[in-house]
Amino acid sequence: MMLSNSSKYAVKAVLYLALHSNEDHKIMVKDIAKPINVPQAYIAKLFQQLVKESIISSTRGPKGGFYLTTENKNQSVIKILNIIDGEKRLTSCMLSLEKCDEDKPCPLHAILSPSRNKIIENLKDKTLEELALDVKQGYSYLPL
Repeated sequence: MMLSNSSKYAVKAVLYLALHSNEDHKIMVKDIAKPINVPQAYIAKLFQQLVKESIISSTRGPKGGFYLTTENKNQSVIKILNIIDGEKRLTSCMLSLEKCDEDKPCPLHAILSPSRNKIIENLKDKTLEELALDVKQGYSYLPL
């Protein structure tokens, strides 16, 4: 179970918003790209998907930009990953076998499945607000 670059970029960009934006302070994509080291066009494409799915909010116009509402911040991290990569990315076989499951497991299934299931549960339980708070309190690091 590996995260795609798109998912990594999306999580970094959304966390940047969680730390620096609100309904009164919106942020433009160009202002996010450099601090998190992700190309501006890439962030813009990811943000289109995330706005469409109500993970982040945006406003057009001179005072427009992207931001997170309280409702956005209370969403789980796994929603971002599922929107960007699809739900199967986190649950697919590590050996890329199509028919790997509990009834017909691949050689790595018994080793990896319990860990993967725990990771998925943790991603479901962890909100964007909680991740941002960890960064603010110094428990985790995000270049800003």
